[in-house]
Amino acid sequence: MQESLSILLNHGYLVVFLWVFADQAGLPLPALPVLLAAGALAAAGKLNFFAIVGLASVAAMLSDTMWFEIGRRRGGSVLKFICRTSLEPDSCVGRTQQMFSKRGVWTLVAAKFVPGLNVLASPMAGMSGISRMKFLAMNTVGALAFAIAFVTPGYIFSRQLESILAVASASGRWMVVGIVAFTTAYIVFKYIRRLRFIRMLRVSRISPEQLKAMLETGERVVIVDLRLPGDFAVEPRTLPGAIRLAPQDVATRHKEIPRDQEVVLYCSCHDEFTSTRAALLLRSYGIHKVRPLAGGYDGWMERKFPLISLDENLKN
Repeated sequence: MQESLSILLNHGYLVVFLWVFADQAGLPLPALPVLLAAGALAAAGKLNFFAIVGLASVAAMLSDTMWFEIGRRRGGSVLKFICRTSLEPDSCVGRTQQMFSKRGVWTLVAAKFVPGLNVLASPMAGMSGISRMKFLAMNTVGALAFAIAFVTPGYIFSRQLESILAVASASGRWMVVGIVAFTTAYIVFKYIRRLRFIRMLRVSRISPEQLKAMLETGERVVIVDLRLPGDFAVEPRTLPGAIRLAPQDVATRHKEIPRDQEVVLYCSCHDEFTSTRAALLLRSYGIHKVRPLAGGYDGWMERKFPLISLDENLKN
């Protein structure tokens, strides 16, 4: 613990800059403890308060701008990557897209204070077509608010933090071991829950080939497109005859889905998280003939199976 404080004391400005940049880039290195400690050192006269806030803001802005440009150029690929690697992909992506639909560019400010959303907000802003000037303006506000909000408590409550650090120093390695063990257990728990959830309906999925055969033979089937608005903006086509239904509206609009027909759900995530959850919910409402589409929308598109525009779908 003393070694960590010594590093922050001797290389404080560099540590703050690199740590915040890594945190905003998506690495599992929370910036809050470092910024609190830097604020406390500023109160003790060891670091300059305004320099810390400035460096933290610039680091966050640089990281966010990098993600913004990636989103402008390869937005769909970014979401797919996050969807495949995140422990709770549909939750993170869905919440971010909902925030953008409600708050617009102000999401860039709010997302800074919501774990998991700060990485998604910038690429999603790039995908949405927001101008660079508007992004830079709002991102600057968000970065400054983020830095001030996390550095100031350390500055104001520096004495209390010193007491906490004293206890931590006395605990030594045992505290570090405890923190590492708790973090590891949390990640393992999330991962195991994800694997169980993925397998829950695996045996009852329908393959793209099976669904295509049903459509070609004229079998009665209800197809539900559960993709979020941001996903639809990237790829505006849909499966023939599909009903568009936002995941959060399943509970209120489930009566629109016939009970006497086969129901197939699809989303954007490779592991069908959203469609699996929706299938479980629909089953609780008495719709038992419901299955997620294996591979989701991407699996269907990769096979070059029929897709039509939304206008064509409405006409049919």
